[in-house]
Amino acid sequence: MGRYRKILVAIDGSESSRNALRQAIKLANSEECWITVVSVIPSYTGDLSATFIGDMRKAMAEPCEKALSEAENIAKSERALIKTVCEEGEIYERIVDLADAENCDLIVMGRKGLSQIERAFMGSVTARVIGHSQRDVLVVPINTTIGWKSIFLNTDGSKYSEAATESAINFAKSYGGELLVLSVVEVTEEFLARAPGMVEDMVKKAKGFVEDVKKKAEGSNIKTTSFVREGEAYRVITNLARENKVDIIVLGSHGRTGMKRLLMGSVTAKVIGHSSCPILVVKP
Repeated sequence: MGRYRKILVAIDGSESSRNALRQAIKLANSEECWITVVSVIPSYTGDLSATFIGDMRKAMAEPCEKALSEAENIAKSERALIKTVCEEGEIYERIVDLADAENCDLIVMGRKGLSQIERAFMGSVTARVIGHSQRDVLVVPINTTIGWKSIFLNTDGSKYSEAATESAINFAKSYGGELLVLSVVEVTEEFLARAPGMVEDMVKKAKGFVEDVKKKAEGSNIKTTSFVREGEAYRVITNLARENKVDIIVLGSHGRTGMKRLLMGSVTAKVIGHSSCPILVVKP
């Protein structure tokens, strides 16, 4: 416990964002940290003179005010204290900037259903927040709850995975959870046909990655199960997580880089789009 001191929850009035707030409160109670809740009024780029609404600004602010009022009611029912903020502008920018200004350690966002667009891009706001923020981001699919008894970690041996590994081990240690660690060898059928020997080397490296994590975790007396699988990474991750009924998936991600790749459908984006449990994206 104690990894996070300040949490920023982004809400938009949807049931998925309300659930994200409830789960953030649950986490904050365990971590003994503060919560700021933000709702953003998007910038109006149309021609105000062409509208029939007398007070356009007031009309645009109403959803924000309603969402924050609902957040206060949820906090009251959960006996939690929150700070609410209504921002205006580009939504992802306001979320990222406020997280920096408030010195938050974690941004929590909801995820709606699994429409084709959300599967592909996981929602442009969520993608952009992850792509531009240096803070950890917790994405909570609708109708899911946060838990730490069964933590699923994907590793590829990179420095980004090292940050995710440290976070996963810390949570498992704090909450008495077990760790499932996976490394995926992602190759196409054409690659398998042309370079079978190279695939064997990749599998060997992957086994080394998971064994390194397993040694670290077991050194902290954490029960650990390791997997090495071949296939399309996001499918392997989400299917294996579902089969083992894990509570949360922990992934490493770049800092303020790789934005184009994220929006074009990276492994992180696809896992978030298809996962049936919360996903913690850890930044180095």
